Amino acid sequence: MLGSPRRNRIAERREATRLEILDAAWELAQEQGLAEFTLRDLAERVGMRAPSLYAHFASKHAIYDAMFGQAWSKYEQVALAELADLPQAPRAAIRRLARVFFDFAVANPSRHQLMNQRTIPGFEPSAESYAPALRVLELGQQIFRSIGLSDAADFDIGTAIIAGLINQQLANDPGGTRWSALLDRTVDIWADGVGLPPDPPTRTRLKTQPQGSHHGTPATRSTS
Repeated sequence: MLGSPRRNRIAERREATRLEILDAAWELAQEQGLAEFTLRDLAERVGMRAPSLYAHFASKHAIYDAMFGQAWSKYEQVALAELADLPQAPRAAIRRLARVFFDFAVANPSRHQLMNQRTIPGFEPSAESYAPALRVLELGQQIFRSIGLSDAADFDIGTAIIAGLINQQLANDPGGTRWSALLDRTVDIWADGVGLPPDPPTRTRLKTQPQGSHHGTPATRSTS
């Protein structure tokens, strides 16, 4: 009988250290700005000297690359969970898609900058780190196709509008709801432009008084 495989404790410790460095990098990005923190700042945050970081990451851009892949992988997990059971109405489905992405973006401005803007001069993500972003892109395009939208321009315009609202929210009302509150309305304006059908009418349930109640007007009964 074969025994269970032996743990590679050295690899586990190395991976734990890498994750600790990335967590500290996100903290510093939030505190100082994504491009502003230094490797010395990062090393001090995790209790090591700056040269020791090179045992785990070849450069600062390598740290950004790992952060980029981590961020998109996390959003991919959120998207797969939140978008697994979309409303059948096309507009409602797009509103859900927009809301999930909007809320994830505004929750962490530095993360949004790294994921969706070219904030770091000269930084290009590796193919490995870019892979989850491509999978998320395909998921969004698949949702669009499922509601009958196959024109790539419709997708590009929709994502650009959502990104604009995110940037306005972060720049002009961080932590507030000014542009967040406009998201559904904006999606409906875009939906009008691409010709999505209106939402089906909301069914309202008729309220009836319980039998024997003397409040309000009694219901009439058919005598036929």
